[in-house]
Amino acid sequence: MSLDRACVWLATGLGISYIAPTGRGRKLTGAGLLGTVEGLLLWPLLPEATNVYAFVVLIAIGAACWVCGVAEKSLKTHDDSRIVLDEIVGFWVAAAWLPRTWTAALLAFVLFRFFDVVKLPPYKWLERLPGGAGIVLDDVGAGIVANLLARLILGRLT
Repeated sequence: MSLDRACVWLATGLGISYIAPTGRGRKLTGAGLLGTVEGLLLWPLLPEATNVYAFVVLIAIGAACWVCGVAEKSLKTHDDSRIVLDEIVGFWVAAAWLPRTWTAALLAFVLFRFFDVVKLPPYKWLERLPGGAGIVLDDVGAGIVANLLARLILGRLT
């Protein structure tokens, strides 16, 4: 398998995004939802220790920027809707250091999907960055906002 094909395979969430309907110019295809579901399903496999979690997610963000940049060139479209690795790592940021409960996970999921679709400034501006950074970092920003709001909501619930 070539490097380009391997990066496309990883960037598409091991091909999960090909399940979603596609269309030229369509931004909301459902692929992002599938990528977030994949992130949710993989989340329990991430370490629970605070520092280790941070290290793993930071490495994943850096790797995702590189992988998505290579995949973007191969797919010949900036932020192609089939690229969902950004949603996977974005969800991991949204769920960072939340309790490992289904309530917290689903709250992070819903909030992340909302903020990923709405794209508020200032993290919306990150999608202007070139290559993989522009693909991934706006989702990291959405994850940060979702995480902060989830913490606020969960703090009030307990």
